[in-house]
Amino acid sequence: MTTLGIAAVLLALLLVLLAGGVWIAIALGAVAWAGLQLFTNTPPEVNLFQSFWGSSASWTLAALPLFIWMGEILYRTRLSEEMFEGLAPWLTWLPGRLMHVNVLACGIFGTVSGSSAATCATIAKVALPELKKRGYDEKTCLGSLCGAGTLGILLPPSIIMVVYAVAAEVSILKVFLAGCLPGLVLMLLFSGYIVVWALLNPEKTPNEVIRMSLREKLYRSRLLIPCILLIVFIVWVMVIGWATATEAAAYGVLGALGIAWWSGGLTRETFRLSLMGATRLSCMVMFILAGASFLSSCMAFTGIPKALAEWVAALEPHKYTLIAVLAAIYILLGTALDGVSMIVLTTSVVIPMVEKAGFDLVWFGIFIVLLVEIAEVTPPLGFNMFVLQTMSGRDSNYVAYASIPFFCMMVLCIALITVFPEIATWLPDVLLSKPK
Repeated sequence: MTTLGIAAVLLALLLVLLAGGVWIAIALGAVAWAGLQLFTNTPPEVNLFQSFWGSSASWTLAALPLFIWMGEILYRTRLSEEMFEGLAPWLTWLPGRLMHVNVLACGIFGTVSGSSAATCATIAKVALPELKKRGYDEKTCLGSLCGAGTLGILLPPSIIMVVYAVAAEVSILKVFLAGCLPGLVLMLLFSGYIVVWALLNPEKTPNEVIRMSLREKLYRSRLLIPCILLIVFIVWVMVIGWATATEAAAYGVLGALGIAWWSGGLTRETFRLSLMGATRLSCMVMFILAGASFLSSCMAFTGIPKALAEWVAALEPHKYTLIAVLAAIYILLGTALDGVSMIVLTTSVVIPMVEKAGFDLVWFGIFIVLLVEIAEVTPPLGFNMFVLQTMSGRDSNYVAYASIPFFCMMVLCIALITVFPEIATWLPDVLLSKPK
């Protein structure tokens, strides 16, 4: 059987297992075992132990549970309420007024949660009832929350970014930095749409004006300062080389505990819940990574990635054609899989193609993260849609329709970073370039 034939058989087996409801990690491991047993002379049990141990015994990957725990700690504080209270007085002059709080609050909270669904749920819990009470258009509020909630995986430190960096064997810090400018661009696109919508629909925006002195505005925003300083500190200590990603994550946990204690949100129960939540999510991600590592070793022994890369090269597609095809594939996968699974399932096959086409792997990481963001608002399995459907009492079709404009803004952002890759690569190149 040819190498591409083997790939087709293994893909079909994987799809059957996933469709049958088998856990993703188990399905990956079963496919890898079958591939090694049937198509190679390599003993699968040896590779199983080596892959599971090698994927777990990683100092770099130790950053993952720590960043998850940092987000879990702050998720259980009053941070989201403090954000709404602190940001609202500064935004009443903009067309759309307090709807911009959704975008900014999701951006700020996203940097500490690293999770799209957690960001969406936390900010929506406070912002949605408050905006509805003040008379803001519900559909645009839901759409902005659905779209802006995805910022939790694009702005560093992001769980998805850590997973991609480990899977693609690139610097976690570079991927973190590469997400900053695209994240800001996406926030501007979201707010820009709200401004245009508000100018075209002035009757749907309340005319309330919050009049406060500068001193009072600063006083109400004081509770945001520790959180912003924590994120700046985490990224900065990595940039200057004072700490690795894992050490910076440990500082983040200590800082999050300090903020939670200072704000009165740290109790024995919230500490226990944050620890258990981080443990469950970390175990799930690590188990999937271990299964993906085993499958990657199977692919290496069967020669599938090399054969696929050579096949793509033989077709001689334009590099933008390749990117368009990959974008369509990832959006399709996003309707059925979560972001971590999408990345670990495809990295071993896609990375050789991307390298062959001459794309920067750090840039490609941001490209994938943006596509995972789109998956979060794509039916039928868009997690953010489920969150807002539950919190608003609306059906999924209503939420999906509300999110269409913000879905289009994400597609526009992908187009921008594809045409102008410097949006993603400029910051890590400038901050991490070594002096000659």
